Amino acid sequence: MNFSLSFYIGYRYWRARKANAFASFITIFSVSGILLGVAALIVVSSVMNGLEGQLKERILGAVPQLTIHSSVPLENWQQDVTHLSALKGVQGVTPSVSTQAMLQSPSNIGAAQIYGVYPEQEKSLLSLTRNTYSGNFDALNPGKYQIILGAELARNLDVVVGNKIRVLSGDGVVYTPFGPVPSQRKFTVAGVFEMGSQVDASVAYIHHDDAQRLMRQKAGEVKQLRVYLDDPFNAATIAPSVVDYFPNQVTTTDWRDTYGHLFGAVKMEKNMMSLMLSLIIAVAAFNIVSALVMMVVDKTTDVAVLKTQGLTTADVMGIFMIQGSLNAIIGLISGVATGILLTINLNEITNVLGISILGAGQNLPVQLEFNQLSWIVVGTLVITLLATIYPALRAANVQPASTLRHE
Repeated sequence: MNFSLSFYIGYRYWRARKANAFASFITIFSVSGILLGVAALIVVSSVMNGLEGQLKERILGAVPQLTIHSSVPLENWQQDVTHLSALKGVQGVTPSVSTQAMLQSPSNIGAAQIYGVYPEQEKSLLSLTRNTYSGNFDALNPGKYQIILGAELARNLDVVVGNKIRVLSGDGVVYTPFGPVPSQRKFTVAGVFEMGSQVDASVAYIHHDDAQRLMRQKAGEVKQLRVYLDDPFNAATIAPSVVDYFPNQVTTTDWRDTYGHLFGAVKMEKNMMSLMLSLIIAVAAFNIVSALVMMVVDKTTDVAVLKTQGLTTADVMGIFMIQGSLNAIIGLISGVATGILLTINLNEITNVLGISILGAGQNLPVQLEFNQLSWIVVGTLVITLLATIYPALRAANVQPASTLRHE
């Protein structure tokens, strides 16, 4: 195939004014369709990425991302922490303990998942510590029986910092002649955190030592390690390497057990939106087929003459594939530029237009990812390139003898 010759002729055909005005209109329509489809796909994907990232920060920044459970106390847990912290993808490891409990205030009662932690170790790893107000995460001192509540949980219990609440744990139950008696202690509200998600209504934190006393566990023993990951979505791939390190039988749980359905729904919605917007690009590619077929009909005589002068089937196909690809590339470049500009300035544009999608004073989270942008570009090029094959084959099958018989 003589690529330079095919490109030159294809470029001349593409640049020349077309005799068929309807074909010209379809070409403009197809280029505009690719532009709109690519731009819309970039904007919507970036917004969905932002929403997913915001959920990851607001939910997975407050709950365990990966937890190691051992049936027996870990004898050298400090050494285990050092080794696991060095694994690829692991941000840090801390001892932890958790229990489901009932929280009772003078005016109301509620349920929560309580995590016992060491504040000095969690401070640099747990993003929740940066969202604590009306108190400080460092206020969790051992033996003081202090608790930090989610904002929604505190509102439901109608308590503020300094108030006392009763915590009843299902772990550490004592059986008496009158029946099982749950372990319970009074805690003082030392702070309130707000992540802006459902964890605000169901999560509370206390000191690790106080949690062990509440659950009637032996002081100082560690049966549970909390693993912080660079990317919580990699929990499933990191878990096997964590389990293989321990000689004794251990199990792992991660955020998917409690919040997997939520992120699964977000991912499905993200994929469906991308599929729907990709159909716009596919329709535009079909318009390229229509425009090229009309061009082939207009240029049938030219093709026949070129074939008599020695152009091969591949050369003829290249002419029309290049012509169609030029239209696709123009639409793609324009769409990428438009999509990036709209994405970067999306909140400013919505503010100017007076549109408030998430409510007054709230901006759309936007996260433009280069890898996703690359897939959009490559996918669009592949779809549009495939769309040029049929018209190019039709042009290549032109028979010079029958075409020029009556010329």
